[in-house]
Amino acid sequence: MPDPDRQKTSDTGRADARPVSPFRAGVQCRCPHCGEGPLFDGILTVRPVCAVCGFDLQAADPGDGPAVFVILILGAVTAIAAFAVEGLIAPPRWVHLILWPVFISGMGLWLLRIFKATLIALQFHHDAHEGRVRDDGDAL
Repeated sequence: MPDPDRQKTSDTGRADARPVSPFRAGVQCRCPHCGEGPLFDGILTVRPVCAVCGFDLQAADPGDGPAVFVILILGAVTAIAAFAVEGLIAPPRWVHLILWPVFISGMGLWLLRIFKATLIALQFHHDAHEGRVRDDGDAL
Protein backbone atom coordinates (compact mmCIF):
# COMPACT_ATOMS: atom_id res chain seq x y z
CA MET A 1 0.00 0.00 0.00
CA PRO A 2 1.49 3.37 -0.96
CA ASP A 3 2.51 5.76 1.78
CA PRO A 4 0.34 8.92 1.50
CA ASP A 5 3.02 11.06 3.18
CA ARG A 6 5.67 10.09 0.65
CA GLN A 7 6.15 12.57 -2.17
CA LYS A 8 6.80 11.37 -5.69
CA THR A 9 9.30 13.28 -7.77
CA SER A 10 8.53 14.31 -11.33
CA ASP A 11 10.95 14.49 -14.26
CA THR A 12 11.78 18.07 -13.29
CA GLY A 13 12.89 17.01 -9.82
CA ARG A 14 9.99 18.69 -8.03
CA ALA A 15 7.72 16.83 -5.70
CA ASP A 16 4.34 15.89 -7.19
CA ALA A 17 2.55 16.67 -3.94
CA ARG A 18 1.51 20.32 -3.85
CA PRO A 19 0.68 21.23 -0.24
CA VAL A 20 -0.28 24.83 -1.05
CA SER A 21 -3.56 25.48 -2.86
CA PRO A 22 -2.84 27.63 -5.92
CA PHE A 23 -6.06 29.57 -5.40
CA ARG A 24 -5.28 30.27 -1.75
CA ALA A 25 -1.73 31.35 -2.61
CA GLY A 26 -3.10 33.51 -5.43
CA VAL A 27 -5.76 35.30 -3.41
CA GLN A 28 -3.27 35.92 -0.60
CA CYS A 29 -0.51 36.91 -3.08
CA ARG A 30 1.91 34.47 -1.46
CA CYS A 31 4.67 32.20 -2.74
CA PRO A 32 3.16 29.25 -4.66
CA HIS A 33 5.76 26.90 -3.17
CA CYS A 34 5.52 27.57 0.57
CA GLY A 35 2.44 29.79 0.82
CA GLU A 36 4.27 32.02 3.30
CA GLY A 37 6.49 34.58 1.57
CA PRO A 38 5.07 37.58 -0.27
CA LEU A 39 4.98 37.14 -4.04
CA PHE A 40 5.32 40.80 -5.02
CA ASP A 41 7.88 43.55 -4.55
CA GLY A 42 5.68 46.62 -4.73
CA ILE A 43 2.36 46.52 -6.51
CA LEU A 44 2.82 44.17 -9.49
CA THR A 45 6.55 43.31 -9.63
CA VAL A 46 7.18 39.62 -8.90
CA ARG A 47 10.04 38.95 -6.49
CA PRO A 48 12.97 37.08 -8.04
CA VAL A 49 13.18 34.68 -5.06
CA CYS A 50 10.80 33.88 -2.21
CA ALA A 51 12.01 35.56 0.99
CA VAL A 52 10.91 32.59 3.13
CA CYS A 53 11.74 29.38 1.23
CA GLY A 54 14.16 30.67 -1.43
CA PHE A 55 12.02 29.35 -4.31
CA ASP A 56 13.09 30.80 -7.67
CA LEU A 57 10.22 32.87 -9.06
CA GLN A 58 12.04 34.29 -12.10
CA ALA A 59 10.51 31.73 -14.48
CA ALA A 60 6.97 32.74 -13.46
CA ASP A 61 5.34 34.49 -16.40
CA PRO A 62 1.56 34.91 -16.49
CA GLY A 63 1.83 37.01 -19.66
CA ASP A 64 -1.27 39.00 -20.57
CA GLY A 65 -3.64 36.56 -18.90
CA PRO A 66 -4.40 38.64 -15.79
CA ALA A 67 -5.18 41.74 -17.85
CA VAL A 68 -7.72 39.86 -19.98
CA PHE A 69 -9.62 38.59 -16.94
CA VAL A 70 -9.54 41.99 -15.25
CA ILE A 71 -10.74 43.85 -18.35
CA LEU A 72 -13.66 41.48 -18.90
CA ILE A 73 -14.75 41.21 -15.27
CA LEU A 74 -14.17 44.82 -14.24
CA GLY A 75 -15.70 46.17 -17.44
CA ALA A 76 -18.91 44.24 -16.86
CA VAL A 77 -19.10 45.14 -13.16
CA THR A 78 -18.41 48.82 -13.87
CA ALA A 79 -21.01 49.03 -16.64
CA ILE A 80 -23.68 47.42 -14.45
CA ALA A 81 -22.76 49.61 -11.48
CA ALA A 82 -22.75 52.79 -13.58
CA PHE A 83 -26.20 52.03 -15.00
CA ALA A 84 -27.48 51.18 -11.51
CA VAL A 85 -26.13 54.40 -10.00
CA GLU A 86 -27.56 56.46 -12.85
CA GLY A 87 -30.93 54.74 -12.62
CA LEU A 88 -31.26 54.85 -8.84
CA ILE A 89 -29.88 58.24 -7.84
CA ALA A 90 -29.17 60.04 -11.13
CA PRO A 91 -26.16 62.05 -9.93
CA PRO A 92 -24.70 64.92 -11.97
CA ARG A 93 -22.18 64.02 -14.67
CA TRP A 94 -19.20 65.28 -12.65
CA VAL A 95 -19.93 62.57 -10.04
CA HIS A 96 -19.58 59.93 -12.75
CA LEU A 97 -16.38 61.58 -13.99
CA ILE A 98 -14.85 61.33 -10.52
CA LEU A 99 -16.36 58.08 -9.26
CA TRP A 100 -15.73 55.62 -12.09
CA PRO A 101 -12.06 56.36 -12.92
CA VAL A 102 -11.20 56.04 -9.22
CA PHE A 103 -13.23 52.82 -8.94
CA ILE A 104 -11.68 51.31 -12.08
CA SER A 105 -8.12 52.26 -11.08
CA GLY A 106 -8.38 50.90 -7.56
CA MET A 107 -10.23 47.72 -8.44
CA GLY A 108 -8.05 47.18 -11.51
CA LEU A 109 -4.80 47.19 -9.52
CA TRP A 110 -6.28 45.01 -6.78
CA LEU A 111 -7.69 42.48 -9.26
CA LEU A 112 -4.48 42.47 -11.33
CA ARG A 113 -2.50 41.47 -8.23
CA ILE A 114 -4.89 38.66 -7.41
CA PHE A 115 -5.18 37.30 -10.95
CA LYS A 116 -1.44 37.58 -11.60
CA ALA A 117 -0.64 35.76 -8.35
CA THR A 118 -3.26 33.09 -9.07
CA LEU A 119 -1.98 32.44 -12.61
CA ILE A 120 1.60 32.20 -11.31
CA ALA A 121 0.48 29.76 -8.61
CA LEU A 122 -1.43 27.68 -11.18
CA GLN A 123 1.60 27.72 -13.47
CA PHE A 124 3.71 26.31 -10.64
CA HIS A 125 1.02 23.86 -9.51
CA HIS A 126 0.64 22.33 -12.97
CA ASP A 127 4.38 22.50 -13.69
CA ALA A 128 3.65 24.52 -16.86
CA HIS A 129 6.58 25.57 -19.02
CA GLU A 130 7.03 27.44 -22.25
CA GLY A 131 6.50 25.25 -25.32
CA ARG A 132 9.68 23.91 -26.94
CA VAL A 133 10.50 21.72 -29.94
CA ARG A 134 12.75 18.71 -29.42
CA ASP A 135 15.53 17.74 -31.80
CA ASP A 136 13.34 15.04 -33.38
CA GLY A 137 10.69 17.65 -34.32
CA ASP A 138 8.05 16.73 -31.72
CA ALA A 139 6.74 19.41 -29.39
CA LEU A 140 7.43 19.11 -25.68
